[in-house]
Formats: sequence, C-alpha cells, structure tokens
Amino acid sequence: MAEQNLFMIFLSAILINNVIFSRFLGICPYLGVSKKTSTAFGMGAAVIFVMALSTALTWPLQKLVLDPLGLGYLQTISFILVIAALVQVVEFVLKKSVPGLYQALGIYLPLITTNCAVLGIAILNINEGLDFIQALVFTIASAMGFTLALLIFAGIRERLALRNIPAAFQGVPIGLVVAGLLAMAFMGFAGLGAR
Repeated sequence: MAEQNLFMIFLSAILINNVIFSRFLGICPYLGVSKKTSTAFGMGAAVIFVMALSTALTWPLQKLVLDPLGLGYLQTISFILVIAALVQVVEFVLKKSVPGLYQALGIYLPLITTNCAVLGIAILNINEGLDFIQALVFTIASAMGFTLALLIFAGIRERLALRNIPAAFQGVPIGLVVAGLLAMAFMGFAGLGAR
C-alpha cells in the first residue's frame, strides 16, 4: 500500500499536478531557458539537484527546529536561505566542471534562488503533511515534471524557429500559445488519479 501511495505521489507530481502546468510555479525559467533543449536539460538537472537537496534540508529544519521552537513564521526566510546556499554550490560546481552549460544558463542559474517552484515545493511538502520519504518522492517527481515541461517546450520552440510563422505570432506570442496548448494537453492526465 505504501509503495502504491509513493507511486501515485510520483505520477501525480510529474503529470497530473505538474509544477508548471497545474501549479503555475517556475514560469520565468520555463519561458526564458526553453529556447534550446540542451539548455533546458541543464536547467532541469540543476533544478532537480537543488530541489532534492533543499527538501532534504528544509523538511528536517521545519520538523526538528522551527516547529518545536514555535518559529514556524520563519519558514519562508529560512527556506530561502537554504535554497540560496545550495544554488551557490551548484553555480560553483557548474562553473568549474561544465563551463559551457554555466555560460548557456547565464542569469537563470542564480535565479534558481528565487525560482518559485523550488521554494513552492519545499513549502508544499510541509503544508501537505508529507513525511520525509513522501516529501523526497514528491520533490524529485515535481522537479522531473519541471524538466519534462522544459524539454517538451524547448523541442517545440526549436522546431518553430525553422518554420514560417506570421509576423504577429513570432517570438513570445507563439511561445505563449504553445505553452497554453501544452497546459491543456497535460490536463488530460487528470483522469489518471480518478478511482
């Protein structure tokens, strides 16, 4: 039963309650970093890493420090500090080990610090009352859903760059139309959770 529950959390976070298409978190990098699949994959990998580590640190921080001391009102600021520190580590590692990806991500890498998807998932883990394992599964699946959305959108945008699109729709307008169509397509997965 527990494995089925974890599987449903995993499936739901990727497809049914996708962080971008259902919760509308992380829209800035979704629209900004999704021009090339290589950049989208790099951003997705960085977000998976940061989200997983941030949950591994913020969940115990909330349950073992903030809640017992009655400091729940410090949740947002303490979570932001943890996430900012993790992003600095990721930025340093990418700069030293994968400088091409570091350059390609540009300003969007430091923006993971303020990416509402990372902070939103950390807070959702607490608000939904998930235990530590459920929180990790939910976080990793949410980050994978984020990456999936980025990769699909980047693949479509790469193909659109090769097409003759009317001038009024070139650039951001066609991107927003495609994003809306993808969000509607992902709504089709909502039936997977029905019993």
